[in-house]
Amino acid sequence: QVQLVESGGGLVQAGGSLRVSCAASGRTFSSYAMGWFRQAPGKEREFVAVISRNGGNTRYADSVKGRFTISRDYAKDTVDLQMNSLKPEDTAIYYCAASSLGYYPVARSAYEYWGQGTQVTVSS
Repeated sequence: QVQLVESGGGLVQAGGSLRVSCAASGRTFSSYAMGWFRQAPGKEREFVAVISRNGGNTRYADSVKGRFTISRDYAKDTVDLQMNSLKPEDTAIYYCAASSLGYYPVARSAYEYWGQGTQVTVSS
């Protein structure tokens, strides 16, 4: 079992920055690729970013590429998502997830463990 707890969400103006963090506990952190997903009201949960188990590879959704950066800290067992140049359409609940099933998967079905989510709201 892996427990994931997100933090760092909040309200920010368009063009601003926010950093959300996810703390993992339980199984060995380095055994999992770590991803971020988001879900806006009335929409499906969508892939945002993923980092591989060894941290050497990352992948981003086209909508956030160049603005968001995912990173992980093996000493703290955390994975962060730095979000810059935020837009109102980035408003959503952001979820952290862990996957042992792929190198750095983008599909929701590849992730076995999920956090509770943290709200990010971008005002125009």
